[in-house]
Amino acid sequence: MCRILLKEEKNITSRKIFISQQMSFPKPQRQMQNITGLKKSLICSDCGRSCSRESHLKIHQRIHTGERPYHCSDCGKSFSLPYHLKVHQRIHTGEKPYLCSECGKSFNQRSNFLQHQRIHAGEKSYHCTECGKSFTIQNHLKIHLRVHTGEKPYRCDECGKSFSQHNALKTHQRIHTGEKPYHCTACGKRFSRQSSFQLHQRIHTGVKPFYCSECGKGFNRQSYLQRHHKCVHKYHCSVCKKSFRDQSSFQRHHHEKKSDLSHIKQKTSDLSHFSLVM
Repeated sequence: MCRILLKEEKNITSRKIFISQQMSFPKPQRQMQNITGLKKSLICSDCGRSCSRESHLKIHQRIHTGERPYHCSDCGKSFSLPYHLKVHQRIHTGEKPYLCSECGKSFNQRSNFLQHQRIHAGEKSYHCTECGKSFTIQNHLKIHLRVHTGEKPYRCDECGKSFSQHNALKTHQRIHTGEKPYHCTACGKRFSRQSSFQLHQRIHTGVKPFYCSECGKGFNRQSYLQRHHKCVHKYHCSVCKKSFRDQSSFQRHHHEKKSDLSHIKQKTSDLSHFSLVM
């Protein structure tokens, strides 16, 4: 049996472990550390980073090896961590588990949810020196500044088109790759843009967030509401605020209102004259 001897060195307050030379324990990438809790540290041979657990070291080493063992069954994209795959799959399922209690908006990532909450808190710490616009997130200010500078650092290798935001480039590249990562579970239809996918889902949910102020009719797209205004409520009567689809109906109504107003004015004039005579 091996003997572990514990002794105290002079002028040193902390204790150290001394292994008896009767038996050695050669273990690669392991070294004794932090004697108080007898913790062992595993060292990455590539960068020297230390990990407290072998499983942590294995995950860390994927940075160097490029290993991505977790694959998305919808689009084939790979990830080094199961959590990253779980978050990614929400793109396909549309799952947004983080709900804002203030406005009801949902998010698929906790980080985006926390950033959004700053809007309600009124926290806008980052200001544009060019136009004075304020932002809750520093990165949003950085992106906004490109409006003034004209900087477009993200370039498409296929066609050479440049973009001010990485997400815009990523979405654009799907034109070349044909990738459609947004999958509707209700009908199976796929989309290359998240915005198009979200609009499509309203067909199944029946959500109509855009309402006509004239007649109260609801629409699932803003463009449909705008078209409705142009077609159905194109002509407005300044007297009664009624709206008309076509010009002929509006002119007929306008002529009738004009006649009614003339009749009322004449009647008022007659009454005034009668009062003066009396």
